[in-house]
Amino acid sequence: MSILRPFRATDLFKFNNINLDILTETYNISFYLNYLSRWPDICCAQQAANGALMGYVLGKVEGQGNEWHGHVTAITVAPEYRRLHLARNMMDLLERISDQVYRGFFVDLYVRHSNHKAIGMYEGFGYSVYRRVKEYYSSLGPEEIDDEDAFDMRKPLSRDVARRSVRPNGKSIVVSASEVS
Repeated sequence: MSILRPFRATDLFKFNNINLDILTETYNISFYLNYLSRWPDICCAQQAANGALMGYVLGKVEGQGNEWHGHVTAITVAPEYRRLHLARNMMDLLERISDQVYRGFFVDLYVRHSNHKAIGMYEGFGYSVYRRVKEYYSSLGPEEIDDEDAFDMRKPLSRDVARRSVRPNGKSIVVSASEVS
C-alpha cells in the first residue's frame, strides 16, 4: 500500500534511491524549491507504507495562448517499485490538474530518443512525438562524445479540441535545442 501526496522540501533528503538512476536528471536544491513554491499542486511523491519514497513527479505550467500547457520536468520511480503503475498514477494527477485547474491545452515532456522503454510507456499513456530536439541532453558518460537528441512528446487535453498539439509526423520534425523554450 502507498499514498500519492504532495512533494515536500524534506523529501530532497530522502530521494537518493530514486535519483541514482542514470536516466534521472538531478537538479540543484534551489531548482526543486522553486518548483515546490510555484507549482506545489503538480509536484507529488509516491510514498510506501514504511515511509520510503517510491517515486516522484515535478511539473509546471508554462506558455502563452494556444501554447499554455502543463510540463513534466521530471518523473521517476525507484527501480524496486517499477511496473506497479506508479508513473501512470502520478502522470494522471499532473494531467488532471493541468487540464482542470490550469486549463492547459496539452501536457508535454522531453525524453531521450534512445530511451525506448520510457517512450513506449508514454505512448501507452497517450503521448506522441511532436518533434525531435537535436542535442538536448548532455552525454551520459565519457565514452559518449555527442550530446543526445530528445523527443518532445505531447498529449492533448480537453481544451485542445482541434488537437493542434499533436502531429502524425513528429519524429521527422527536427529542431535545435535553442529553438525550444
